[in-house]
Amino acid sequence: MAVTTYMGTRDQSLKASASEAIVRGICPDGGLYIPQGIPKMDRSPEELMQMDYRQLAYEVLKLYLDFTEEELKYCIDHAYDDKFDTKQIVPLVKKGDALYLELFHGRTLAFKDMALSILPYLMKTAAKKLGMREEIVILTATSGDTGKAALEGFANVDGIRIMVFFPEDGVSPVQKLQMTTQEGDNTCVVGIKGNFDDAQSAVKRIFTDKELETELAAKGYRFSSANSINIGRLVPQIVYYYWAYIQAVKMGEISWGEPLDFTVPTGNFGDILAGWYAAQMGLPAGHFVCASNDNKVLYDFFRTGTYDKNRAFHVTVSPSMDILISSNLERLLCHMGGQEKTKAEMAALQEKGVYQAEITEKRISGEYATEGETFAAIKEVFRKTGYVMDTHTAVAYAAYQKYRAESGSSTPMVIVSTASPYKFTKDVMTALDEKYAGEDAFVLMAELEKVSGVPVPEPIRGIQERPIRHKNVCEKENIAAFVRGWL
Repeated sequence: MAVTTYMGTRDQSLKASASEAIVRGICPDGGLYIPQGIPKMDRSPEELMQMDYRQLAYEVLKLYLDFTEEELKYCIDHAYDDKFDTKQIVPLVKKGDALYLELFHGRTLAFKDMALSILPYLMKTAAKKLGMREEIVILTATSGDTGKAALEGFANVDGIRIMVFFPEDGVSPVQKLQMTTQEGDNTCVVGIKGNFDDAQSAVKRIFTDKELETELAAKGYRFSSANSINIGRLVPQIVYYYWAYIQAVKMGEISWGEPLDFTVPTGNFGDILAGWYAAQMGLPAGHFVCASNDNKVLYDFFRTGTYDKNRAFHVTVSPSMDILISSNLERLLCHMGGQEKTKAEMAALQEKGVYQAEITEKRISGEYATEGETFAAIKEVFRKTGYVMDTHTAVAYAAYQKYRAESGSSTPMVIVSTASPYKFTKDVMTALDEKYAGEDAFVLMAELEKVSGVPVPEPIRGIQERPIRHKNVCEKENIAAFVRGWL
């Protein structure tokens, strides 16, 4: 089994095994871990075409992780089981002229389940391999979906505690209740007076706070992350790009070796980066469209080479993409320009909020959709096909249409569908008909069930009646103090 070594994005001398990178979550200097060399897929197309999702996951993950076959298959089998509501795990469906990769069939109804179902098993296995005795404390910032998926995965896992910070006024009602009703004695959920970037920046600072690290190590604690800054979160996402390609071949949309494009709605750049890794491994992917909402910092970057977070922050109907600091872009910067340039770019981002980079990767481009275009996309697709998209998938659909019009491309395109419309019921129903704008989000679930023909998913049925267990709120400046206090 190939063993991939990891190195830092700001200092290539910071080396780690996969297990070390998973447990640490982030480099000591604040950089992220990337593979020292991206491995190549070692199975033939004929072999890949015969695999189910678990078998495919093994073939991808074995190339990135220093686990034995027994250890890795244990993690995979326990992650991708009946917690997903379809045996396929990830269906690829065709509606109208587009293919949709439905990544929302897990317990929390969002694509984060694909990685966060397996991360707790990877984390425990890695800690055991390293002979760790400290209790792992997962610190996670969320813009809506990561938080619940991480809580679901790590709740009541021995030897691990998890703290989730979310923008108190920046997530949907369903997302908020999914987190604040979470059970598990080892869980802590905190709403912050700020946005996702405030939470993410605070968590990153905690990871590089040597004084706090020493203080808590003396009490038997060690920090790690469930955000996509953790390589153990990112690598499992590579699998579903291979899966999408295989399904497209089986559906007769392409023949093996022909390009397949992807449009990915993304704020933190992790989901689309996983697709780029798949392409580097040899997947015959074509072009990747990076779809943004009104917080279009990534769109502007891919158009100009200038990354500038000094701009208004918009709270939108696609809140999981309301991000101005896209952490995983640092990994692509390093692959393109090396550690020295990346370190300088990240220093400029921290000091001035802006940096410039030479974009040598041409298979990624940016598009964006306004809130009006997002609503129009939901309505248009439903009118033409009867298919109901959530607000993030709708951003991707609108971006896909713009890319097609601008490029003239006719290459088959997969729209990466990242959440169930039930997570954003009110906005989805309002897009379909403005008469719903004043209705309660939970009352509207019954209406969405009628128009979509898809039953309300079991994990959120009656969620508004569950007791709220987490009522913590803190100022963004006090996150580190809250962590100290809770521990």
